[in-house]
Amino acid sequence: MIQRRTLLKTAAAGAALGAPLAALAQQAVTLKFHTFMAPQSNVWLNMHKAWMNKVEKESNGRIKFEGYPAMQLGGTPVQLYDQARDGVVDVIWTLPGNTAGRFPRVEVFELPFMMTNAEATSKAYWEYVQTMAPDEFKETQVLALQVHGPGVIHTAEKPVKSINDLRGLKMRAPTRQVTKLLGSLGATPVGMPLPQIPDALSKGTIQGCVIPWEVVPSVKVHELTKYHAEFDPAGGSLYTTTFVMAMNKAKYNSLPPDLKKVIDANSGLATSGWLGKTQQAGDAAGRKAAVDHGNTIFTVPAAEAQEFRRRSRQIEVEWVEDMNKRGFDGRKLLETARALIDKHTKTTKA
Repeated sequence: MIQRRTLLKTAAAGAALGAPLAALAQQAVTLKFHTFMAPQSNVWLNMHKAWMNKVEKESNGRIKFEGYPAMQLGGTPVQLYDQARDGVVDVIWTLPGNTAGRFPRVEVFELPFMMTNAEATSKAYWEYVQTMAPDEFKETQVLALQVHGPGVIHTAEKPVKSINDLRGLKMRAPTRQVTKLLGSLGATPVGMPLPQIPDALSKGTIQGCVIPWEVVPSVKVHELTKYHAEFDPAGGSLYTTTFVMAMNKAKYNSLPPDLKKVIDANSGLATSGWLGKTQQAGDAAGRKAAVDHGNTIFTVPAAEAQEFRRRSRQIEVEWVEDMNKRGFDGRKLLETARALIDKHTKTTKA
């Protein structure tokens, strides 16, 4: 009997000592990361997976990720932001511009000839949202904000060497502002998410598209088009697209303080800049894929780029007016974005 009591006391003591250990073990968390990018893409392999691996390592394995590229958890690219908002998934990476006009203040970075390089412009984008539009993504915990490298024109049958060559071409555009840009240049813009491009090109639904070089191989654009028009850096970048990496707010708030710190350490200005830099670093491989396929690449000279700039200037005016109608100071937003891009470009090597 005494022996039995001793055993029970020992078991109780062990349970009491083990309770904190069990609680610590329960603080490990698995997060579902969802995006539309293809599993073989530069973005998925060198940005998303690299970021997840870094977080896992710095959390000593207490944060684990289940990665789902190519919309493997269902839904469409347009629904990704709401999937994070609603807790269907934990972390997403997507285009705010997939839902036209929903995040209007960040569209300033998609205006023609705004961006310089992706790292500097991504840092400017992060700082701009913190200071000028802190409630733009208020429904989620924003982890990073970035842009891709300079946008490139890709066409199936007709080379584009001047604005006149775009006239009447059905061109895929990623966002509202880029749709307006293509329209101002005489093209017939067609809005669609990135994964739809290969099918649309092969069926002739579109005759071309605008995307950065780095994403070309993952959607086989070098195989489905023959001509590419890039812009001489001296003349500026035609356009870029904004992205957001966001986390479900309740999931973030449920993390213990030390795991929040790990997420925070992999969020913000530096992470935004790193994502932009890494995405643009993939441009060289994408361009090489087109060269190796025997395609023709034309570089729009700085002088001709001025005509593109002149023709598209009205888009900037319309965006400022749109912001004013929404109750924002459009001119101040534009000037702030430009000043931040200039500031970060001076301190960031392209």
